[in-house]
Amino acid sequence: MSYRPHAQAKSLRLLDTHAGGDVSRIVLDGIADLPGDTVRARMEYLRDDADGLRRLLLEEPYGIPEMSVDLIVPATSPQAVAGYIIMEVMGYPIYSGSNTICTATAVLEAGLVEKREGWQRFILEAPAGLVQIDALVKDDVVEAITCEGLPSYIDTYRASIHVPDIGDVTYSVAYSGGFYALVDATELGFKLVKEEERQLADCAHRIVEAIQAERGFSHYTLGDVGPLPFLHFMGPVHQIADDFYRSRSATYVHPGVICRSTTGTGTSARLALMNHEGRIQTGDKLETVSLRETGFIGEFTGTHQAGEHQVVDNTITGKSYVLADSSIIVNPEDPMVKDWSFYHILESSDDDAS
Repeated sequence: MSYRPHAQAKSLRLLDTHAGGDVSRIVLDGIADLPGDTVRARMEYLRDDADGLRRLLLEEPYGIPEMSVDLIVPATSPQAVAGYIIMEVMGYPIYSGSNTICTATAVLEAGLVEKREGWQRFILEAPAGLVQIDALVKDDVVEAITCEGLPSYIDTYRASIHVPDIGDVTYSVAYSGGFYALVDATELGFKLVKEEERQLADCAHRIVEAIQAERGFSHYTLGDVGPLPFLHFMGPVHQIADDFYRSRSATYVHPGVICRSTTGTGTSARLALMNHEGRIQTGDKLETVSLRETGFIGEFTGTHQAGEHQVVDNTITGKSYVLADSSIIVNPEDPMVKDWSFYHILESSDDDAS
């Protein structure tokens, strides 16, 4: 006996994945074509006219705030195999390393890109632009994804701010797909272990609120991208080999939420800081290790000058695992769905058409 949904219900096909512990819910099917001549424009349409889809998939009863959502859309560039729109509890980031690793894995596992043994290369289109992907497949399993990190730079170096109930905090600010406050965990008494997760989230929230109240930040081409949203706790950097470093890390993204992974953009921000301090050379790698002992590897691939900023080029490498291949039913009679702004973009199923 199979389930027969309500006559007006719609369904979405999902591939749930995780990279470093961060769950990314990949929406493969069930959404109609969105207006917009770029993936960025389609993202803005969702944000302004159909934000209920993000809320549906990240709030009860369908999801939780710690998850992310990546909606597969047709690419607008002929170079790209697919586009993707990133949705998180704080909104619509234009780029994310962990989400890109998960999306690249999903397009391979779902057959949108044919898997080939060994290394293969393709391009995805994010709201931030084109992203080169290198995928390693062994015995038909996606073992690693290397993706381009956004060009990253240091906006502010070792500023100080007084935070109520914490004291004076020294921080730097990097842009790596969003603005990050970078703080030394040791100076705040943290060892960056899982037992500290709640205290880390509370501490980060207070620091971010204090910085937001004091100042804003502007990107050299994007301009005002809103208040600083993220904070990255940095553990001591240990040199493992001539060209390889490792550091414990934790990334705050939203009140109460520390990412399960170290985040790709957080790792890119660390590379920018290490370059600013003269602690890393082209070809060097940094592995950031999370509270859950998972890691991403960032590689410093070079620099270029953009106005007054020395911008770091980098890649991020990680592995994504498939958790579930499923569909969800969206029922218009469900009182738990609080925002129906998205319902018009859901595709009708064959049953609906009949």
